[in-house]
This record gives sequence, C-alpha cells and structure tokens, in this order.
Amino acid sequence: MFNFRYGHELIELTKKHNKKISEITIEREIELYGLTREQVIDRMKANLEVMRSSATKGLNEEVKSVGGIIGGDAKRVMDYIKSGKKTLCGDTVNKAAAMALSSSEVNASMGKICASATAGSCGIVPAAVLTAAEVYGSTEEEIINALFTASGVGIIIATNATVSGAEGGCQAECGAAAAMAAAAMVEMAGGTPEQGLHAGAAAIKNILGLVCDPIAGLVEAPCAKRNSSGVVNAMISTDLAMAGVKSVIPFDEVVEAMYEVGKSLPMELRETALGGVAATKTGKELERKIFGDRN
Repeated sequence: MFNFRYGHELIELTKKHNKKISEITIEREIELYGLTREQVIDRMKANLEVMRSSATKGLNEEVKSVGGIIGGDAKRVMDYIKSGKKTLCGDTVNKAAAMALSSSEVNASMGKICASATAGSCGIVPAAVLTAAEVYGSTEEEIINALFTASGVGIIIATNATVSGAEGGCQAECGAAAAMAAAAMVEMAGGTPEQGLHAGAAAIKNILGLVCDPIAGLVEAPCAKRNSSGVVNAMISTDLAMAGVKSVIPFDEVVEAMYEVGKSLPMELRETALGGVAATKTGKELERKIFGDRN
C-alpha cells in the first residue's frame, strides 16, 4: 500500500494520503518489515546519534585518517569560523562544511559512521540536517522525520540507479547523498514533497558526471572535500526549490540520466584509483608512500 519505486509514485502517495515524504517512508518500513512504528522510529534515532557524533567529533579535535592523507580539516574550518574573520560563505555554510569533513575524517580513521547513502558520502546528510535544525529551530522529532525523507529519496535512487562509486562514480555517492539531504531540508523548511524532489533533482544535476578517483584507493581524498561541497550543493538546491525554482527535468529522469552517465564512465574513473587526481604525479607518490611499490 505504501511501497514506491519511483519519485512520481512517492508524490502520488503523499497526495493520496495527505502525508509528507517522511510519513510515507515510515509507513513503508512498517509495512515491509513488519515492525511497529516505535521500532522504526527507534532505529532512526540510533542512526541520528551516530550521525551527530561523527559530525561533531572533528570540530574540536584533530581526527587523523588511517592512510594519513587527511586529518584535522574539520577543526581548521571551525577555528576559521571562530576567528571572527570575514568569510564569503558565512558561519552557517562553513559549519555545515566542517561537519561534513568531520564525518569523513571519522570514517577514514575507522570510526563509527552512518553510511548515508554510502560510507564515502557519509558526511553530507548529517551535516545538512543538523545545520538545518539550527537554522529552523527544529525539534528532535523533526530531525528524525527529515532522515526518513532522505531515506525515501535514497530508496528511489538505489532502486533505479546506483549509490556505488565503483558502479556510477562519485556522482552516485555524493550526488545521491546531496539529493537525499536536499529533500530532507525542504521538509524541515516546510516545503512540499514536490519541492523536495525538485531540490533532489537539482542536487544531482549539479554534479552529474563527477568521477570517483580516490588517492591510493582510500576513501580520504578527494572524498572528504567532496562531502563538504556536497552539503553546500544540497543547501543551495534546497533554497532554490523553496524559492519556487523547479527542475526542468523530472526527478525520475534525472536519476535515470545519472545512471546512464555512470555506466558511460571509463573504469579508470570509477573507484579504481587509476584515473583523475589519483593518477597524478602527487597522487601516485602518496600511494607509494602508503603502500610501497605495488608493481
């Protein structure tokens, strides 16, 4: 009754039952897995706690990655905010970027994160919903509901395309996460389900074709910085949708296009560390430094 595969089916369900995307997603979980509403909510609460921990850990302490390529950038950005210097993006955007970096650093240090949609894109959704919660004064319940909205969008992308960098490039990982985050923030802002999918479509289109080229094959660089730019992408996509800007191409077709683009990317640009910045002189030197000569 509440199951959906496509964005247009999700919108139809929200209209039919006069419910938000979050509510439809919760009902889907109850129906699909035979859980009580309380059980479904409690599971998401647990996810939120992990997200909150990973998004804030690096703000006040330097979190070093296992490979040693990244570490301490989240704290650097927070220190920059605290310095009182004039910034182009302002405290809100910079703090969101810092939280996204924090989750990425926790992931790269083998810490506990919530893969949303993936471990490589784990910083975008937490940074987005926690930042939006501060701006909108959201309650804990509203934050949890926003995560269900993000999940609903993620279900559609994973079902009809991919969230794997190895299959679709970083556009599939950070693109999916940004779309999930944008839809979540639209709901937090009081927007409509249609606006949520317009925001999601914009977020994916903004990075369509983004390659996956992890240096030394590690989820460290350029992954962490793509998480910080991913949350900013989600934020501007949210504001565009809330302003009434619509995606010319429907969400479902954008997801389809993303999948086709991903399949068109050469193997070297899909998480193999054989192309992009991973194949640069410095990228290869870092690989040798970490793993030695593999040849």
